[in-house]
Amino acid sequence: MNHVYFFDEGQADWKDLLGGKGANLCEMTRLGLPVPPGFTITTDACRAYHTNNTVPDTLWDEVRTQLQRLERETAKRLGDAHDPLLVSVRSGAKFSMPGMMDTILNLGLNDHAVEGLAQQSGNPRFAYDAYRRLIQMYGDVVQNVPKHEFEEALDDLKDARGVQNDVDLTAADLRELVDTFKGLYRDGTGHDFPQDPWAQLQGAVLAVFQSWGNRRAVTYRRLNNIPDSLGTAVNVQAMVFGNLGDDSGTGVGFTRNPSTGDKEPFGEFLINAQGEDVVAGIRTPQPLSALERLLPEAHRQLIDTTQGLERHLRDLQDFEFTVERGKLYMLQTRNGKRTAQAAVKVAVDLANEGLITRQEAVTRVDPEALNQLLHPRLKPGHGTAPLTKGLPASPGAATGIVVFTADEAAELGETQDVILVTPETSPEDIHGLAAARGILTARGGMTSHAAVVARGMGKPAVVGAEALRIDRKAGTMAIGDTIVRRGDTLTLDGALGEIYAGAIPTEQPEVSGQLEDLLAWAAETARAGVRANADTPEDARRAREFGAVGIGLCRTEHMFFGEDRIRWVRQMILAHDEHEEQEALTHLLHAQREDFRGILDAMDGLPVTIRLLDPPLHEFLPSLEELAVRVAVAEARGEHTDAAHADRALLSRVRAMHETNPMMGLRGIRLGLTRPAITRMQVRAIAEATATLEREGRAPKPEIMIPLVGTADELAQARAQVEVVLEEVRAEQHATLDIPIGTMIEIPRACVTAGEIAQYADFFSFGTNDLTQLTFGYSRDDAQGKFIPQYLQAGILKHDPFATLDTEGVGALVRMAVQAGRRTNPNLKLGICGEHGGDPASVRFFHDVGLDYVSCSPFRVPIARLAAAQANVDAVQHTTR
Repeated sequence: MNHVYFFDEGQADWKDLLGGKGANLCEMTRLGLPVPPGFTITTDACRAYHTNNTVPDTLWDEVRTQLQRLERETAKRLGDAHDPLLVSVRSGAKFSMPGMMDTILNLGLNDHAVEGLAQQSGNPRFAYDAYRRLIQMYGDVVQNVPKHEFEEALDDLKDARGVQNDVDLTAADLRELVDTFKGLYRDGTGHDFPQDPWAQLQGAVLAVFQSWGNRRAVTYRRLNNIPDSLGTAVNVQAMVFGNLGDDSGTGVGFTRNPSTGDKEPFGEFLINAQGEDVVAGIRTPQPLSALERLLPEAHRQLIDTTQGLERHLRDLQDFEFTVERGKLYMLQTRNGKRTAQAAVKVAVDLANEGLITRQEAVTRVDPEALNQLLHPRLKPGHGTAPLTKGLPASPGAATGIVVFTADEAAELGETQDVILVTPETSPEDIHGLAAARGILTARGGMTSHAAVVARGMGKPAVVGAEALRIDRKAGTMAIGDTIVRRGDTLTLDGALGEIYAGAIPTEQPEVSGQLEDLLAWAAETARAGVRANADTPEDARRAREFGAVGIGLCRTEHMFFGEDRIRWVRQMILAHDEHEEQEALTHLLHAQREDFRGILDAMDGLPVTIRLLDPPLHEFLPSLEELAVRVAVAEARGEHTDAAHADRALLSRVRAMHETNPMMGLRGIRLGLTRPAITRMQVRAIAEATATLEREGRAPKPEIMIPLVGTADELAQARAQVEVVLEEVRAEQHATLDIPIGTMIEIPRACVTAGEIAQYADFFSFGTNDLTQLTFGYSRDDAQGKFIPQYLQAGILKHDPFATLDTEGVGALVRMAVQAGRRTNPNLKLGICGEHGGDPASVRFFHDVGLDYVSCSPFRVPIARLAAAQANVDAVQHTTR
């Protein structure tokens, strides 16, 4: 197996082997473009190096053979004292990792070759400039001599000569600088700069291999989900020089504007410079358009060449070029990185121009990037440093005054923007969460209550900011030495998890009609539908605007915390007799009927899956700890008032309902079977709301979901309860009420026994939040704040299982349940309503196992729509290969 390929030997689709840069150099060479010749050392060689701590046995022989061919083609020889060949040694992984790995230019110079270069070029200044650059780059990259030492020596020389720019130094100045750099190299390494060009080349290749494992590269891969196992290729290419005078230059550019997507060349260049000068900020570059005035023929060739490359490669190209004495050379092309706005515009434009199909356009946009288009953001360049960071739970930017309780948020949020700052949130805080402009918690993870609710509401949120020290009594929050008081202004960046003091300007990204076009094409392409998790008519309408084809999860518990309802909920829970319970249930029936009518009306004609009451009842009661303190204080004071007596009685009832592990206690179907009156009330409210809308000529489509089922017998009994109420309302209202009854699969046992459970279910909806918790044995709030970050760092977990589905464990249970359920009931409808429903990688898995739909928060519906379409495109392509 070869480990080295000359540019005319490789293939454009060999990116796994040659890296993106190497494969594209091969393609440009094949097209006859002006590419300096060279060869690529494969990613296989890099992987072997990292596995065995040495290169493959034949590698250096192959490199020498290809180097000899390069010398023949250029009629130059590495290290030659008369007309030396110089090469660049550059990394090139399969996926672009700009700036993350190392590059060395001008390799092959030594004390003799520099004189030959000066003579051959007729430009001693250029020759010594190239030599000092090599010593600096080789010292930094290969030998870890601190880069700043070279930079400081260069600055000292410019100060001594009274000049501002590198180009103002003379040949004599640069010759002196070479000697200085050699001394720094010797001091830093204990030996002289290597004069043998072959030794230089070997050292450079190994350094590029090693840079695959440097900290910035590892971090970049983790942030961009690039596997560590890929390795990098190494490209060795004949140097061309943009620093030979005013007829030479170098630059980088894009075939279209990477910020806006506009169809116009975009980039920068420098006259009389080498490539690293453009990106290093040493000199201020000129816009690419100015090249037409300075070097018109080179500019014409560049535009023709790069536009041709875009048409051939069918995507926006990011290119590097050098002009050497008026002649254009192409050094690199790759698919350019771009903003979400540009990604959408370029994909739609390319399809409309006939370069790609609509189906291809759908695959060209990262679904997660749509977050940038759907939420406000901080204005770029605001220049303010964050106070601290937490987890970026819900994207967008929010500014407001600080409040520390949900009640304060609800009160003040009617007239001004507020940021709710709290240790954590609970369902009882829903009124404050709804009123707040943004949410900040000290505890909790990406799927904590605050995070889930914030995403559902489309509110910016930062959670798990453990540096916060909140003192609600004093009305302060400490972050290190900084004290933030109630009423102070705070800004949150929910996309980055950053927290700022004061007001930071925000902007609403412009979303063009092209996003609507792209999502329409996605809808034509996808197999699985996308529903939304929504609990209010407003959420339902927003979800519909974003293209949701129904509601996959309506959580009825969120409807119970309003001031006009919590009193009756508590009376229902704590009733002393049937009369008290029925009084409370009657009030709640009226309220729930209006809730369901509003949501069903907003989603007219589309399915709405309504989950019956799920959480433990104690969540609706006053805090056990606060109540115990209040009673203790009253007793210490000897109070015997009616209020003190009521508190003592209430404390006794709350204690009786307290559970050691509420998640596994009296909730979901267990609550419905032991307190059937609650189930009857909710089902009647759904049925009566449906009957009313049907009489009005509407088309309500409710689906009743029974949560937390673990056995088939549980669901059989619960279904029987529901059907009795539906039959009662049918008779009373003379209504059809064709309402499917299904269950939420969120317990591992339910997955294992899904075949039995499916006998009594019209649909399954996988609740992957709880299924993940119960499968791993992790409490998601505790796990994300305490050990998951360390597990990810150590490689114990590949990703946060609460953000991206664990396909090997939790996914295996889902697959098992799907197969068993459909064997029993071929018409069983299957969906997922956990937070994973909005994660593109998870959506791909759900598509592959055959789910009919995914459901997620309204603001993630466009993301899920695009991910579902991409999953289907991949599946079709895989089938036809």
